[in-house]
Amino acid sequence: MSLPKSASIVIVGGGISGCAIAWNLANRGIKDIVVLEKDTLGNGSTGRCGAGIRMQWAAEKNCRLAQYSVDFFETANETLEYERDIEFEQCGYLIVAANENEAEQFKKNVKLQNGLGIPSVYLTPEEAKEIVPLLDTSQFVAATFCQKDGHLNPFHTTDAYVLAAERLGAKILKHTEVTDIEVKNGRIEGVETTRGRIATNIVVNAAGGWSKAIGAMAGIDIPIYVQRHQILVTEPLEPIFSPMVMGFAYNIYIQQVPHGSIIMGRSDNTEPLDFRTTSGWKFLEEMTKTCSKLLPPLRTANVLRQWAGHYCMTEDAQPIYGPVPGLDGMYLACGFSGHGFMLAPATAQLVSEMILGEPLTIDVSDLDVGRFERRELVFEHSVV
Repeated sequence: MSLPKSASIVIVGGGISGCAIAWNLANRGIKDIVVLEKDTLGNGSTGRCGAGIRMQWAAEKNCRLAQYSVDFFETANETLEYERDIEFEQCGYLIVAANENEAEQFKKNVKLQNGLGIPSVYLTPEEAKEIVPLLDTSQFVAATFCQKDGHLNPFHTTDAYVLAAERLGAKILKHTEVTDIEVKNGRIEGVETTRGRIATNIVVNAAGGWSKAIGAMAGIDIPIYVQRHQILVTEPLEPIFSPMVMGFAYNIYIQQVPHGSIIMGRSDNTEPLDFRTTSGWKFLEEMTKTCSKLLPPLRTANVLRQWAGHYCMTEDAQPIYGPVPGLDGMYLACGFSGHGFMLAPATAQLVSEMILGEPLTIDVSDLDVGRFERRELVFEHSVV
């Protein structure tokens, strides 16, 4: 596809967020939308994530964003007219509390979630074992569960958004790297790429781990950093459990995917803040130890491969949404801190509303980039 000379809106980043925003804008009748991806679509965090979808959060804002997204995913095949299947399996999330302090927080979480209409429940270890019989109940003191949580196929979901956006006229360009953003008198004027220049007055920065570098091209310092998150996958096994098993204190999530393999992931705050996608022995050792404690029967499973993806982190583990003060035409959709994939439908809706000046479906005005300078942070602790 040739590079257009101009666009009404340029979206930087061809992951789930950028492609979802493109579809949402195109679905509202906006023309001349261009998505720029420096590699292949979904090659960054989207294609390397665990693809879990949950509404069990400690912060009300994230609960509402996740609710909106779950509602969208439930009918996404029809809404996006996708001939394949995004494979949204609502098999639940079971989250274990490792200690009494965490259990008390879980009680508060469930009260908040239930008040918002999220059907989560607080469980004893014995009740949790009825849902996931492999669990060792001596390793946790309580748990929560929500049946409407689940997981889906990140590649199919991104593909569904891409095809739907292209049918509506959006141009999605792969292997087209942004090299500079032109700013004149505090206003976006254009985007320079490895294939040439695109004149535009609106840029959406949805570049995931590379959002900080994209911001710097426009002269802004976005307060985000990259954290490596490592994952392994085992050989396919017979079906042994269906919910995603997660523990915040344990820093782990474990899931059996439809074809039988077990996916496990965790983060490591001691890792260098870089863009490597390789995974090491330290991760493998720590992951297998923790997994063997919680789910002892998995200790004999053979590991097939392991890799790393990137969390685009903020100080409060909450996303950054919206315009940039003093830079007309720049919009941010970044800093999701590991939950960008599951919030993509809400992100697309909200960013589109911001660009078009419409009332926000969910008030995320407090998740603006200025909150860090104001020191008005909105902390989310329920992150692995």
